[in-house]
Amino acid sequence: MPRIVGKIRRRHAVEVDDLKFLRANTEPMVKITVPGPFTMLQQAQNDFYASEEEAAMDYAAAVNEEVKDLFAAGADVVQIDEPYMQARPEKVRLYGLRAVNRALEGVSGTTAVHICFGYAAIIHERPSGYSFLPELAQCSCKQVLIETAQSHLDCSALQALDGKRVMVGCIDLADPNVESVDTIVQRIQRALPYVKPENVILAPDCGMKYLPRETAIGKLRAMVEASKVLRTQHGAAT
Repeated sequence: MPRIVGKIRRRHAVEVDDLKFLRANTEPMVKITVPGPFTMLQQAQNDFYASEEEAAMDYAAAVNEEVKDLFAAGADVVQIDEPYMQARPEKVRLYGLRAVNRALEGVSGTTAVHICFGYAAIIHERPSGYSFLPELAQCSCKQVLIETAQSHLDCSALQALDGKRVMVGCIDLADPNVESVDTIVQRIQRALPYVKPENVILAPDCGMKYLPRETAIGKLRAMVEASKVLRTQHGAAT
């Protein structure tokens, strides 16, 4: 077994322990994220496999074990983070999507895939559209998380994800200010012509690790209040 895949399997034991601790200390729904096989491969040096495709599938097998163990430990949702799907769409089309589907093979719980344009603190310029999005309709995940706030995404692109629940990124992580509830509501309303309200989930654009804790908490509180407004208006957005 290649050393790097062995490290993934050792790391996932730690994540399972963390999930068990969380599950034992809260009653609401819990979610955990794991790095995806395609993104991990793009950040790795391959000195073992004959091809990137072969390596991706081995990464995927290791992630598959991790996802199954996390559901067994009590996860309600497991999300695979795949930011490099946006950055390297040609390789995704060759083997990346197949690797993600392999990572989700035989998984019965609620699964999600997140693609983005990178951390706002590092990647400042964003295109107005994704280079790889319609293809995710062929992914076996149940939910797709995309960013729309900082990129001002043309939400008509979301029509391609019909049948998936869409986590609409509505928190701009490049903005140090806490958004108003009205601003978040307006960002979600941009998506509603293209995604059924019952298939919309509110979410930050991406990870919040570079924000001060008080700012992150403030943004999340505003997002929760926006979801209440949207439920009143549409009866389903969450």
